[in-house]
Amino acid sequence: MVAFSFTVPLTRIAAESGTMSPLFLGVGRAAVASVLAGLILIFVGRQRRGTTAALRIPSRTQCLRLLLVAGGIVLGFPLLTSFALAHTSASHGAVVIALLPAATAAAAVFRTREATGLRFWLMAGASAVVAVVFALVHGDGFGELGAADALLFAAVVAAAIGYAEGGVLARELGSWQTVSWALVLSAPITVGLTLASAAAAPPHGTMIEWAAFGYLAVVSMFLGFFAWYRGLAVGPMAQVSQVQLSQPVMSLVWATVLLGETLEWETVICGVAVIGCAALTVRTRLRS
Repeated sequence: MVAFSFTVPLTRIAAESGTMSPLFLGVGRAAVASVLAGLILIFVGRQRRGTTAALRIPSRTQCLRLLLVAGGIVLGFPLLTSFALAHTSASHGAVVIALLPAATAAAAVFRTREATGLRFWLMAGASAVVAVVFALVHGDGFGELGAADALLFAAVVAAAIGYAEGGVLARELGSWQTVSWALVLSAPITVGLTLASAAAAPPHGTMIEWAAFGYLAVVSMFLGFFAWYRGLAVGPMAQVSQVQLSQPVMSLVWATVLLGETLEWETVICGVAVIGCAALTVRTRLRS
């Protein structure tokens, strides 16, 4: 979560100047990560060739499931957040994305049929309601969702599906293998879109903006998933997913430190409420 907590503010840094298009930011980071994933798969495959610990090649069914993972975490979440954060603050995005723990828990229960208690869903639902109220009040006006909010909510759904299916696949293929195969299978799309966006609007930026892009590609899009999918694989996923509650807290801090954003009292109160409600879900135990 420490690795992922920098994603929102650094996406805002890279998108703020307008020198990198949201499309390039969304697919470019995945294209770079897919190259790294391909290299590590080739290296490990050669090292383990002929051994009992040979690299697991996904089956046809697993490939289809990996494409679902890619649609959520490789294409869906990065693209949607890139377009959203071009029009709203990092602190605003962090609070709306605080819905992700509840959404991931719901996707995990639907996917794995994990049994959960009523208290778990009451607390997760309470955090979701507070996040929605925040978006309504802090968007384009009370009772009206802005376009950026709609994109952020869609990003939450995409990531939740990618997390849940990826957690299941990590139990079969391994954590780093799951994200690596997802990146490689989606490479024809991400690389093609990256080249097309670069040709249409050549990206350029300062050293800081390119450093932010590099972090998004190497850490947020690749290395961070090694630990995350391992944790989800150990499970139970619905409960482990609530560790994400620390992410919006740290993202709000980084938005203040790195971007100089002023945290409005509505943002602080709603952020604390979302995190406080959902934090109680960690204390609930899954029914056997």
